[in-house]
Amino acid sequence: MPALDYLASAFVTLIVVVEPLGLAPIFLAATWALDQHSRTRIAARACLFAFLILAGAALVGARLLAALGVSLPAFRIAGGLLLFSIASEMVLGLRMDREAQTAEQALSEHVEHIAAFPLAIPLTAGPGAIAATLLLADRAQGDPMMVATLIVAIAAAILLCFFVYMAAASARRFLGASGNVLAAKLFGVLLAALAVQFVADGVRALLAS
Repeated sequence: MPALDYLASAFVTLIVVVEPLGLAPIFLAATWALDQHSRTRIAARACLFAFLILAGAALVGARLLAALGVSLPAFRIAGGLLLFSIASEMVLGLRMDREAQTAEQALSEHVEHIAAFPLAIPLTAGPGAIAATLLLADRAQGDPMMVATLIVAIAAAILLCFFVYMAAASARRFLGASGNVLAAKLFGVLLAALAVQFVADGVRALLAS
């Protein structure tokens, strides 16, 4: 797969999974009492933590799976099923409510650590994003250039998250409640299609082996 095609595929996959527009209202709720400078610091730290988590998954995720005795085809299937579960929540409108509850509970217990939890994990670099990163790393097949391309895609996706966080108030006013719901459902359908493809690739690999 050409590097540019892989870069575009990885970037789109990560954006669909992370869904920055869906996280923007949660970021606003988590930082509503803070000034702009504090919001910027929290957004930057959250995105840095999320990048480190996903980059680590891209670099050592396959080795960790091997150490645990989990085959990559099996992880493809499991990851695809997980992504499909997330997609169904997005389409049915359940994901935002669940993540908002997670954020609210975390804020009441660890206000000073909101950049790491819940903004970095499990919201920005959640299980779905980690699973997608591992699946994309598997496609790289250990090629250093492709792995570097994946890291660039991760950095670009996280950078977009940062800009969305910074423009969260404007984006929320522009889209409105209906726009946010529509975007979540559209991303959910796209993610469901990607999830089915991941499962199909895993089943094909298992049958071939």
